[in-house]
Amino acid sequence: MTTLHDFRALDIDGNERALSEFAGQVVLVVNVASRCGFTPQYAGLETLWRSYRDRGFAVLGFPCDQFGHQEPGDEAEIRRFCSLNYDVTFPLFAKIEVNGEGAHPLWKWLKQEKSGLLGIDAIKWNFTKFLVGRDGRVLKRFAPNDAPASLERDIEAALAA
Repeated sequence: MTTLHDFRALDIDGNERALSEFAGQVVLVVNVASRCGFTPQYAGLETLWRSYRDRGFAVLGFPCDQFGHQEPGDEAEIRRFCSLNYDVTFPLFAKIEVNGEGAHPLWKWLKQEKSGLLGIDAIKWNFTKFLVGRDGRVLKRFAPNDAPASLERDIEAALAA
């Protein structure tokens, strides 16, 4: 069986990270972008991270430029933007693709585990979110327009499980 913990990804500094380092934690995996109508969700994601990280919760942000060229910068620009505008401290990763032939293996797996509306696998837009349980299995998929604060009940339930 495949879990989140079986994957590796480059972080925003170019270091390869084993996602097994998040074993035992509840994780919210999000494709993010700096020039999107949903970009203010960075603030809500950071609030979730700060509120729940001491209870074993992590937010993992994966910048993606596949939707309307809304993440045009390189990793240094993305980090600077997130830090200056939203004081982001949760883990950010290198820019990836979430759809198509070049989709990162993690995102291929996430989409297989929980399809979107009407059973469609493809990521529709920036800020699609996947909630992963402590065991590394996907619990739920959230749409881009689901505000981070609206996920608190599901996060609380996952932390309590």
